[in-house]
Amino acid sequence: MERKDRTQIVIYLPQAKAGRIKLRIPYEMTKERETFKKLNGTFYHFHQKLWSIVNTEENVKRLETFFGEKLIKQSTEAPTSIPQTEISEATQAELDRNHQKMILKGFSQATIRNYQSNLIQFFQYFESVAYREITKEQIEGFVYYLINKYKISEQKQNQLINAIKCYYEHTLGMPREYYNITRPTKSKDLPDVLSKQEVAAIINCPSNIKHKAILHVLYGAGLRVGEVVRLRVADVRSQDGYLFIKDSKGKKDRHTTLSPFLLDILRKYYREHKPSYWLFEGQNGGQYTTQSIQRIYRKAVKDTKSNPWSTPHTLRHSYATHLMEQGVNIRYIQSSLGHSSTKTTEIYTRVVGINNKTLTSPLDSLYESGTFEKDKPK
Repeated sequence: MERKDRTQIVIYLPQAKAGRIKLRIPYEMTKERETFKKLNGTFYHFHQKLWSIVNTEENVKRLETFFGEKLIKQSTEAPTSIPQTEISEATQAELDRNHQKMILKGFSQATIRNYQSNLIQFFQYFESVAYREITKEQIEGFVYYLINKYKISEQKQNQLINAIKCYYEHTLGMPREYYNITRPTKSKDLPDVLSKQEVAAIINCPSNIKHKAILHVLYGAGLRVGEVVRLRVADVRSQDGYLFIKDSKGKKDRHTTLSPFLLDILRKYYREHKPSYWLFEGQNGGQYTTQSIQRIYRKAVKDTKSNPWSTPHTLRHSYATHLMEQGVNIRYIQSSLGHSSTKTTEIYTRVVGINNKTLTSPLDSLYESGTFEKDKPK
């Protein structure tokens, strides 16, 4: 959903005999969502991320009354979720083979879950065919089928293709050219970036020292949420002035910045909580969860009335962009973020703030050179 729709509720007008009406209520619209949930017969469809209510004229009128101009009607049907069917013994056996290979290759648990979930759909679609005999054209036909029928996103397409490629390369040992499947053109979306004032408000919002320390680490070191929960006490190298990030994305270790201000906050947090192994521990010990960090961030954004579309990862984007605005060499930023190539880091050159302090318009030089006579303000 695009930004302009974040304050609008979409109602998908159903067929005449359809039993339910489906709606998309943006996450930010908390009051509207709570109002809708109080109506009789509401239901949340997790896989579609949609709400629904019984299809009656009375319910349509209620929705129009409650939400007014915030309600947008679409004549097209709501996106259909890919059906979940029972897994056969043959499919399960192939999933188990693939799971074993990914474990031996050292894939992360998140990647394994993602690939296995996508392969279920692939295996079930071709269940009556020998997997080694499936052609590239058949695989592309399968992806096209999902795009056409279920309107899967570009991200979903890429996840599916990655899972299939992994299966053919590692489990079946097939040559790379066999599964060189056509991918969607990569989008050139710019990452969301917060101003320094917004960042300051968000990371200083929590009164809880642990929550404040977590937000400061996200921005101050430019870390991913998963990297924050895996930080150990020993990874804070205060004597040498850096944070050690072990087994980050791509199984790579790296060093990143440890600001004196961040170190001061971490020391205050340590004195109060005294974590034993993980830098941020849960209530019952063990690693803190990424879901908890998401909740901390959302609360800080809500309390400070900051950009509602931002996420904890936006702090990492902001860290990189602000470093670039300060004139830091792109190689240092690349190393700090853990990017394999500067091409990934270069996206931040496109989001550096453009204003009359960072870039001079050629119009200024025309007037300053005397080419045009300056108009005096009236």
